[in-house]
Amino acid sequence: MDLERTSQALGKRPGLVLVDMINGFTDPVSPLGSDCGEVVAANHALLELFRAKNWPVIFTTTLYREEEDARVFRARLPALNILEPDSHWVAVDPRLGRRASEPLVEKKWASGFFGTDLADRLAEVGADCLVVTGLTTSGCVRATALDALQHDFPVFIPRNAVGDRNQEAHEANLHDLHAKYADVLSLDDLMQALESLA
Repeated sequence: MDLERTSQALGKRPGLVLVDMINGFTDPVSPLGSDCGEVVAANHALLELFRAKNWPVIFTTTLYREEEDARVFRARLPALNILEPDSHWVAVDPRLGRRASEPLVEKKWASGFFGTDLADRLAEVGADCLVVTGLTTSGCVRATALDALQHDFPVFIPRNAVGDRNQEAHEANLHDLHAKYADVLSLDDLMQALESLA
């Protein structure tokens, strides 16, 4: 039996957190990547709306500057070792046209919050709810969404704007996120709700 849950309301100043929309995850040539053109396009549409409304936009990237950084995680997933500073793989996908005014938070683990200043940055810009997008649904998106909830942000996930190398994992994690941690909805429905905000 499903638990009873209440849909959350958007706040007055949403923040957009784009999780690891970097070449290492958006380029299918990468061992971490997948063919995710639709996810990139959905994120581009959200970016246009957030920029037009002057709402906060923050990107994350995963990279490793020291040999000891996240050593257990990297030992478990050796493909992460391509995420070296200044490499092609850690740069935001150029199709998104990241602006200099849009922060890029460096992380070492799955969550955009763990070991970073993301929570402080969101507080500084007055975000009162979060739209979490990016890659991958079962990994860094899920971890970031859970930590966002644990920082008391209502969380919204547009299903078209997140993706995974494994479609079954993608669907299972969206189901679980919607059941307990976030409102998962279509990009169109979320865009309509966002556009209706003053």
